[in-house]
Amino acid sequence: MEMKNSSLFLILQKMRVPFIVLIIAYTVAIIGLVSIDGVTSDGKIYHMSIFDAFYFVTYTATTIGFGETPYVFTYPQRIWVSMLIYITVIGWFYSIGSIISLVQDKILIKELARARFKKQIKNLKEDFFIILGFNSTTRKIIEKSLKKGFRVVVIERNEERVNELLLEAYTPIVPVIQADIYDPVALEISGIKSRYCKGLVSLFEDDNLNLRIAITCKLTNPNVPLAIKSTTENLTENLSDVGVEIIENPFSIISNHLHLSLNSPSIYQIEKWVYNIDTLEKDPIKLPRGKYIICGYGRMGKKLYHVLEENKIEATFIEIDINQLKNPNKRGVVIGDADDRDMLKDQGIEEAVVIIAGTNDDTTNLSLLSTAKKLNPNIITIARENELENYSIFQYSKIDYVYMLSKILIHKTVNALINPMSDKFLILLKKQNEAFGANLIRQIMDLIGANPKIFELIIDANQAHAIVNALHVGHPILLDYLLRRRDDRVLKNSVITLLLQRGNKFHLLPHTQMLLKEGDKLLFAASYEASQDVEYIAQNIHELEYISNNFEEF
Repeated sequence: MEMKNSSLFLILQKMRVPFIVLIIAYTVAIIGLVSIDGVTSDGKIYHMSIFDAFYFVTYTATTIGFGETPYVFTYPQRIWVSMLIYITVIGWFYSIGSIISLVQDKILIKELARARFKKQIKNLKEDFFIILGFNSTTRKIIEKSLKKGFRVVVIERNEERVNELLLEAYTPIVPVIQADIYDPVALEISGIKSRYCKGLVSLFEDDNLNLRIAITCKLTNPNVPLAIKSTTENLTENLSDVGVEIIENPFSIISNHLHLSLNSPSIYQIEKWVYNIDTLEKDPIKLPRGKYIICGYGRMGKKLYHVLEENKIEATFIEIDINQLKNPNKRGVVIGDADDRDMLKDQGIEEAVVIIAGTNDDTTNLSLLSTAKKLNPNIITIARENELENYSIFQYSKIDYVYMLSKILIHKTVNALINPMSDKFLILLKKQNEAFGANLIRQIMDLIGANPKIFELIIDANQAHAIVNALHVGHPILLDYLLRRRDDRVLKNSVITLLLQRGNKFHLLPHTQMLLKEGDKLLFAASYEASQDVEYIAQNIHELEYISNNFEEF
């Protein structure tokens, strides 16, 4: 209501003077016509009525021109009419010019856009995410969210990017508002307090901005899950203190990947499958032990330093900027240009087994890896890709492995928002050993295939109506019932339960004979057909009766 009034107020304010000019012009013209004597067809004096005068002025001022009415005018009347034509036409030109200026007024356009945006949010009755900023990373998150059936609302302060988003012509429509991304009013009209809002994403490079957004959002609605980017340990702790549920630190993710590649490559492969980066069919990357050379000792380099030190790997870090080092004599770190052939030779590139190009410049990373490969053709090359736009260049560069920061953020964010159980599954999985991961891959491959679907099911009246009904009348329901085929209950379906959450307790790969309880949350890996069966059994009483071999009324 406030927004509508703002638009209406602006219109009334801008058109106030033109309206007054027109009213005065019409009034003067009508008074003149009413006052001047006229002559009827039989020669009698008459005075035009106010209505007749208004009627004549109306069609004359608009240049329609129906002629002199109700009688032929006298010369004094014609002189006045000649004058009123100029007065009223000028008044109309002024008013039309004001209208044209009004429709081009940026403030009014912005207010109308806000009013339209607010109406779109009011009518949004589906689950949606709020995404702050529109760029190559959030564009992919929008596309993936829409593909998964979630709606998206965007707040972007840059007008050009707002127009870029509008040109994408997403289906369904992605409402967008141009506003400050940490403005509480903008957040509120974007629906952060709506019961349909399932999360907010902020992945800006500026850590302080991300922290400010997190605080503002939690003060506005403490219940909405937040996915916030962090690049330092300090910020990660601050975000955790604020209560942020999903903290995305790409450098921690990369260092974790390096640790898994050294110790549990199968678990790393499962993680890539969960994030939809790879399938289970591909052989896991097992990094060798030996001498490592890492180019860059910034935020990523410092994370890798700890991982390599923890794994007792001999490593040399080459950093060009001495300001990156608090201690210039830090062991294992040398100052120099990693893109220099002699520097690489001096640091033992010919004996090294792995080189990681981890600078924040894609061109430098590609160049130094090319040099390293010429000096040591057998070395394993790993690169950090900073810009998503350079994906195709890295793809054809024959680098053994590429850490794509943007892609990592995209998959992890979408996964954490849409399948929050899978994040918990990965946390538990990383506590297991390599044999556990390799065995799980074999199980999934044998039963389902290389790229099964991951989905969640909550045992509640909305997603598992039949099971909840059965539990309410005292029928025990085994997890195994959900894993059977609908066409033959004796046969196992192509589905594996990855995780069961009951309250705050998690069961990794729960036993099939576990009894289900209302409120349980389940994470499955399944073929598409098997996932349909699971959902159908959970919702359909007759299917559940058949699967459980219990034909008493549920």
